[in-house]
Amino acid sequence: MTPRKLRFGVLGVGRIGKIHAQNLVNKIEGAEVAALSDVLPDQLAAVAAALGVPRTYPDYRQVLQLPDVDAVIICTPTDTHYQLILDAAAAGKHIFCEKPVDLSIEKIERINEAVQKCGVQLMVGFNRRFDPNFLKVRELVKSGKVGVPHVLRITSRDPAPPPEHYIRASGGLFLDMTIHDFDMARYLMGEVAEVYARANVLVDPVFEKAGDWDTAIVTLAFRSGAIGAIDNSRKAVYGYDQRVEVFGSEGMVTVKNNTPDNHVCLDRTGVHSALPLNFFMDRYTESYLGEMRAFVDALRSNQAVPVTGTDGLAAVVMGLAAATSVRENRPVKLTEIHHRSASA
Repeated sequence: MTPRKLRFGVLGVGRIGKIHAQNLVNKIEGAEVAALSDVLPDQLAAVAAALGVPRTYPDYRQVLQLPDVDAVIICTPTDTHYQLILDAAAAGKHIFCEKPVDLSIEKIERINEAVQKCGVQLMVGFNRRFDPNFLKVRELVKSGKVGVPHVLRITSRDPAPPPEHYIRASGGLFLDMTIHDFDMARYLMGEVAEVYARANVLVDPVFEKAGDWDTAIVTLAFRSGAIGAIDNSRKAVYGYDQRVEVFGSEGMVTVKNNTPDNHVCLDRTGVHSALPLNFFMDRYTESYLGEMRAFVDALRSNQAVPVTGTDGLAAVVMGLAAATSVRENRPVKLTEIHHRSASA
């Protein structure tokens, strides 16, 4: 007998919520979208009509009350995640939540305790783990192809800065942007013991007005003894710059940017090729599908999800440590930010 499809409620149908809903409806077997919720009625109606989802609700709690909804996808602003996750867990719904889970260590710990107590799964949306390029790096590192890893380099640069209202609500550079790189560092190289960050406002004065930075370099000291470096910018005029390199005792693996095509044109003026893709939704299309497929597969097979609340907490701890490092101009051990990081 074929098991019934898992039924999902999508909470928040903006840019990311719409992508997840589209993937669940059109590209993932064994799943369907039973209901949508959003506080913007026109947006909610448009997405529901486009995807053929019959039930829509202005209040997410109405979705949680539906007995035929097995899990929810939370794509609302970060400052709403805490209550939505607690309510979903209490309602017995499995949960996928976009990063960051919250900006507070204490709240994330309460979230993780709640989902465990309620017996539901929580998966955090670190989609880059599911990008084919980075997956290949992970595979080669874990299989020993580069020997013992010594150095990690991550470059992550946006094509243009976000609007001011987004900056002010985002939690800042390290908890909004670099948080993906912090998770990737752990994913590829293991646990981090200490960070040392330098940051400045070099792109747009709006970041200084918001008490944030737009350019940073973070050095990482891994527990293994390996060393890492992350560089971030909110504006790369040539496109969305996403590169990773792991150097080890037996070699090196690196991945370059995705481009619309891989042509190379040589003429009298030089060598020319396509610029990197210019938007994260284009660059990480496959990874968004991959992470949602992994969530569905874990629930259907009654297995643990691949990116947990513990992973979500670890990345936030690193982000808070980096911000502290910039403000105090010193290396910061993760145990200074969160005592449990010593045994994470």
